[in-house]
Amino acid sequence: MIIFQTLLAFVAALSVLIVVHELGHYWVARWCNVRVLRFSLGMGKILFSRKLGPDQTEWALSLLPIGGYVKLLDARTDDVSTLTPEERKREFTGKSVWCRIAIVAAGSLANFLLAIVLLAGLYMYGVPEPLARLRAVPENTLAWQAGLRGGEQIVGVNGVPVQSWQEVRWKLVRAMMEDHPVMLEIQPVGVAKDDRNVPLTVTLPAGQRYIGELDDGFMDRFGLAVARPPAIIKKVMPDGPAEKAGLRESDHVIRVDGEPVIDGLDFVRKVRYSSGHPLLLDVVRDHQEVRLTVVPEGYEERGAIVGKIKAEIPLAPEMTTVRYGFFASFGKGMSKAWETTVLSLKMLRGMFTGQVSVKNITGPIAIADYAGQTARAGLVRYLYFIAFISISIGVMNLLPIPVLDGGFLLYYAIEAISGRSISERVAEIVQRVGMAMLVILLVVAVFNDITRMLG
Repeated sequence: MIIFQTLLAFVAALSVLIVVHELGHYWVARWCNVRVLRFSLGMGKILFSRKLGPDQTEWALSLLPIGGYVKLLDARTDDVSTLTPEERKREFTGKSVWCRIAIVAAGSLANFLLAIVLLAGLYMYGVPEPLARLRAVPENTLAWQAGLRGGEQIVGVNGVPVQSWQEVRWKLVRAMMEDHPVMLEIQPVGVAKDDRNVPLTVTLPAGQRYIGELDDGFMDRFGLAVARPPAIIKKVMPDGPAEKAGLRESDHVIRVDGEPVIDGLDFVRKVRYSSGHPLLLDVVRDHQEVRLTVVPEGYEERGAIVGKIKAEIPLAPEMTTVRYGFFASFGKGMSKAWETTVLSLKMLRGMFTGQVSVKNITGPIAIADYAGQTARAGLVRYLYFIAFISISIGVMNLLPIPVLDGGFLLYYAIEAISGRSISERVAEIVQRVGMAMLVILLVVAVFNDITRMLG
């Protein structure tokens, strides 16, 4: 069932993004008076089509849901000898270079516009995000050395106010890519927010060497993690190890085998790594400490045996709602789209120079997985995911790689500067090189996806 939901969420998101991208090409082509012969969602064999409009444009649904295309009247592939002079004026290659540039660039611009509209709408509605409160900071980490201990709330990064954990993570990545030190403004534990003597400021060192792989453990490498609720039992399942050990609802686990328990997540991890091994628990119950012994049962997950005690423990962090007014939401949407685009380009540059790991490249498997996760998390999360994937598609298509829109834009830019178009022979060679580059990129992306999945 989860696999079906994931595939459905992935195909739905991809279809929306493809349609928006191709509609960008379509509308600008119409605006430039270029005849559109076909608009296809999907590639390969046409499954269904219908001709509509004064130009009798063929609207088609094709077999492979991995892309789409807009076919324009083009003298290089279509016989225009039988057309009237008026109809030949609507042929693509006969248009000015600036018109061709506008048509090719319109797809990515449509993706950027979609992202801005989605983000603006979400910010107006309100996006639930984890509050930027710190979990206990491990010793000998960068955060510990900077003076952070845990429980503090981050309220600003490099002088810019932040409301959520995601904003902190985002700005940390950006500062690292720009080799800037990261100044965190913090609200110390137990200090009122309106106290003018706070927040305090701590500084983390800069450097792309700290980037590594931008996985879920990126922040952990600095010693930064979002705070979780304490290890308090919410529900005990019947006939499970927890019930047999005498655990009850509202019990607060404070130590396991004599070691302090940081929070609920820490307790769950200790249990998962202790399948079949007795754990000595110190529990606070009705303001008194009780000592119990529980033996986690082993269950198979992804080829490994993990321990479970059949008890529910809340793990969700404290949440806050990021919300802006109408005009501020559009400003925030445009700012976020611009920052995402710039950061994506800097990440790509870092990969080419070896400063950023190529493990950060994600492929269709990871994107499908994210689509499924966000769809299950609710419509707000799903639309947020679509907005950022839309930006990624826009950026990817503008890269100056032959076969992609950016490659054609490069051809037309050369033509605009030199006054001559590149020869068909040169175009054919660079097309093959571009296709080889895309195949290599896809292989790396899929390999990364499989590695993450197996890990």
